[in-house]
Amino acid sequence: MSTDIEGPTRRTPPEWPATLDVARLAAGEWRPTPFRQFILKVHSRCDLACDYCYVYTLADQSWRSRPRRMPRPLLRAAARRIAEHAHAHGLDGVRVILHGGEPLLAGRDYLAELVATMREALNGVDVRFSVQTNAMRLDEDFLRLFAELGVRVGVSVDGGPEANDRHRRTADGRGSHARVAAALRLLAGFRQVYGGLLCTVDLANDPVETYEDLLAFEPPRIDFLLPHGTWAAPPPGRTADPRHTPYADWLIAVFDRWYGEGRGATGVRLFEEIIHLLLGGRSGVEALGLTPSSLVVIETDGTIEQSDFLKVVGHGAPATGLNIVDHPFDAALSHPGVVARQLGWAALADECRACRFARVCGAGLYAHRYRPGSGHRNPSVYCPDLYRLIEHVQTRIRRDLSGGNPR
Repeated sequence: MSTDIEGPTRRTPPEWPATLDVARLAAGEWRPTPFRQFILKVHSRCDLACDYCYVYTLADQSWRSRPRRMPRPLLRAAARRIAEHAHAHGLDGVRVILHGGEPLLAGRDYLAELVATMREALNGVDVRFSVQTNAMRLDEDFLRLFAELGVRVGVSVDGGPEANDRHRRTADGRGSHARVAAALRLLAGFRQVYGGLLCTVDLANDPVETYEDLLAFEPPRIDFLLPHGTWAAPPPGRTADPRHTPYADWLIAVFDRWYGEGRGATGVRLFEEIIHLLLGGRSGVEALGLTPSSLVVIETDGTIEQSDFLKVVGHGAPATGLNIVDHPFDAALSHPGVVARQLGWAALADECRACRFARVCGAGLYAHRYRPGSGHRNPSVYCPDLYRLIEHVQTRIRRDLSGGNPR
């Protein structure tokens, strides 16, 4: 497989977002938000074959043509470009997320070199590293390395053995839970780098049981992820009936358990974000609110892409036509898809602007709004679920603020 850095393949997305008000942009009413989060795809392959994975099983199959591991010349180019962007915009800090595929497949020596290269290039800028892993290869050697380097570790796991192994299996059909659980027991002893757990919601799993199984790993935070889907390819169990809210029902059961116990030592990011937004704060995630997106992806072949959850939309949907050898990150800030994800209120559909929870929901994750013919200017395919969940959280918060019993 080629590791040529002279110009990665350009890919054209199937449909540009129909969200841009050119007159407004020309009048200077919008200013780009610099990138602060850089997802670095250090390895493009994985040692699991999860059947819901947006990288390998959905519409975009661009991984097939990319190098397995980011070549070192491209790694150095990425470090230079991130430093260039940070210094040009006067950023005091950035975050680099090591991602894949499975980033641990890149190996300990490579990851140590990566962190050192980035820190050297970003001299004077506070750069914080994290790695999102399936934990199949996470052992004490990796954990000691991450503790030494100050790299926080997030692990993807979907609950107990039955819940997790329904989808998160190896290519030959074996479950992954036993190895992941062993790794998480080790990670619990490295609290200084324990970032938290990422769990994809599965309606087939009992919500409270799933939550309690995750709590057993003593995570500082849990993040629940809705399965990726669009209006063209709805997620499992999501029907056209607005009265049908299976994902809200699932998440409300977890919320009531979490909130009813005083929230304890483990945060649940989705619920904390909703509460923060209801109280007038700004969102810290792309899945909620109207805060401009500040995230960009660098693939193993050096291409600069939008958030890779857009892979659910179609082949090439995250593409920008840019790469880190030939282009600065500022060039990506004017890409229509990036602009649309920074416009906030102006990018919402009319139905969303009329909704009382518009500034909390923010139409949900950008990819989940996609509908052929109208692009992303639609409510989320999860609209009824998001509305009901936010309404439920609001009711509980109001009851507390008015002196009612939260239970």
